[in-house]
Amino acid sequence: MIVGKVYTVSEVNDVVKGLIHSRPELGSLQIQGEISNFRRYPSGHCYFNLKDSQSLLKCVMFAGSARRLKALPRNGDMVLGIGRIDVYERDGVYQFYVDMLMPVGAGDLMLAFEALKKRLAAEGLFDPSLKKPIPAHPRTVGVITSSAGAAVRDIITVAGRRDPSVRILLYPVKVQGTEAPPEIVHALQFMNRQKLCDVLIVGRGGGSMEDLWAFNDERVVRAVVASKIPVISAVGHEIDFTLCDFAADLRAATPSAAAELAVPDTAKERAAYEGLDRRLTNSMEALLERDRTQLRQMAERPCFRYPERLFENTGLRLDQLAHRLDVAEEKQLSGCAERHKVLAAKLQALDPRAILGRGYSITLDGKGRVVTDSGSVRYGDRLRTVLAAGSIESQVLAAEARKDGSEENEDKIL
Repeated sequence: MIVGKVYTVSEVNDVVKGLIHSRPELGSLQIQGEISNFRRYPSGHCYFNLKDSQSLLKCVMFAGSARRLKALPRNGDMVLGIGRIDVYERDGVYQFYVDMLMPVGAGDLMLAFEALKKRLAAEGLFDPSLKKPIPAHPRTVGVITSSAGAAVRDIITVAGRRDPSVRILLYPVKVQGTEAPPEIVHALQFMNRQKLCDVLIVGRGGGSMEDLWAFNDERVVRAVVASKIPVISAVGHEIDFTLCDFAADLRAATPSAAAELAVPDTAKERAAYEGLDRRLTNSMEALLERDRTQLRQMAERPCFRYPERLFENTGLRLDQLAHRLDVAEEKQLSGCAERHKVLAAKLQALDPRAILGRGYSITLDGKGRVVTDSGSVRYGDRLRTVLAAGSIESQVLAAEARKDGSEENEDKIL
């Protein structure tokens, strides 16, 4: 049995709001604290927390007030906020509505962060030359994060969409609190020792600077630098920075972005390959069509359609050359015949036998030599006289010699 009044949720929020409004001092407050989890939305409204060593207070600064800021505060800044406490009834939370925000100094966590960052940087742990390249096509991606957080779900979703064949190997660790750093270090060392993956994603979702502090731990930073497997740091949101980001081989703005950096988009690659394949196919088809067209054009040429015509003009040319050769040969032979007749006539005119026909004779000595001088024979030599018809054998009985320039004959008896 229910005894007494039953309140609705809205009624309870109204009661609490009334209690707050009944306290005038809550209508105008000055609160000092350290900024954490600062967010500025496209609307211009700023949402953040003010905290000290024991408590945290949700705060909102609307765009009108935020425009008066000379510079946006950063996580870790110590500030003095002026405003009022009120209830946001929809969420049932009370928060500090800030009208003015003035810097006081850097908070303890930010001072510790900057001091450690400076010391580790001096050791060269953040040197770009130490960065290892991220493999282009990993087969296994190791993830070191909380198994209950949204980060691992985002990584699995994005990686599965980009390349379903890539294996995701989770090593669950705590990502917040004092136990987180040793677990993260052990996970890094184990994954390296067993060589279980090609690339490692180390990180968690967003949170305040305290929530992310495990990734500022010096042990974690040194383990990230010592990793032989390339490490992608994916801690918090885009505006969050930890020392793990500086030590890693690559920083991702969010866990989802880390998955995009670690796993190639095979759909895009496949589309690119298909595009190249289509271009290659189209180019080959265009080349083949061009060759086919050229082949058809060549086949239509007369030399291919009527190859016998190629030899028609050649035959005519051969006939012309043969005729010219015949004419030249006939002319040459005719000339030779005429020259032969002339030479034959000359030869006939010089033929001694023609002279013999006119009554002359040729006298030969016993050795067949022509006797032209009576002094070349002696008494008793046998001679042969060649006539136009036949020859006469004779013997020298006497020879008559004629002296030059004298008409006087002298008989000489040999």
